[in-house]
Amino acid sequence: MKSKASQSQGLLLFRLSQTQLFALGTLKIRELVPYTPLSAIPHSHPTIMGAATIRGNTIPVIDMASAVGYAPITQEELSKSYIIITDCQRMVIGFLVRGIDKIIECNWRDIESPPNNLGKNAYLTGVTKFDNQLVQLLDVELLLSKVFPASPETTRAILTDVQREKLKPLNILLVDDSHVARKQLSDALDSINIPYQVTSDGRDALAIMEQAANDGKPIQLLVSDIEMPGLDGYELAFEVKNTPALAQAYIILHTSLSSEISVSQAHQVGANEALTKFDAHELISAMLRGAEQQNANV
Repeated sequence: MKSKASQSQGLLLFRLSQTQLFALGTLKIRELVPYTPLSAIPHSHPTIMGAATIRGNTIPVIDMASAVGYAPITQEELSKSYIIITDCQRMVIGFLVRGIDKIIECNWRDIESPPNNLGKNAYLTGVTKFDNQLVQLLDVELLLSKVFPASPETTRAILTDVQREKLKPLNILLVDDSHVARKQLSDALDSINIPYQVTSDGRDALAIMEQAANDGKPIQLLVSDIEMPGLDGYELAFEVKNTPALAQAYIILHTSLSSEISVSQAHQVGANEALTKFDAHELISAMLRGAEQQNANV
């Protein structure tokens, strides 16, 4: 099945080293710009090379190779390097890479989760192959969390006792392939003592929901990422809404994509809401709206 939203998302392939191909989903990308001189940003993170002025906008530029543990891009390499302008997590950010390879079409169901032995700090959300070469999908949420640590104001929510009691009885499932995004979601709910289940995979989420429904305890609130290997958030929402035993779930798609397109597509597949990562207050407010709807259905 193709995503009901008919979103066309390919992969931009690029290089941070001479041998390894990396990728980002094209929905995150605004444009590709050959290296342009940068202005210094005092007291910034060591991997921020400076700011580029592009079409009148000042955009911080991160040396992506250095940020994920490769050798920093040298002065001699700058003339062949590119800046990938992204719109992600409410920020427009430039990532300097050693070279752009190509944009390819991608069946996201063919993307596999990264091996467990890479550990928590591997900047990957998935791996696939193209022309018999390994392609590693970068975890932009993890990278940005290292360079721009979230403020406590956005990561913690405050609830009244009445609001907490509305959420506490609900069966809640969180789904995100990014380790840092799962931790943000979990921390937000842990801090207000709300129980939940969590998984990193859309297929697993669907199986969990089917099992919960069979056990007579259906998932009532589903918070899912959009870009995921295997079964993306759009497809997961579509499957849930088209399965009678699961369809009463209140679906919140939670994405690092900052475009109105993702919101429109989320509604097309039956999601109740679409939020941009990460603001705990917005997330909990959306979950409370879901709780109100679930209580009205009782």
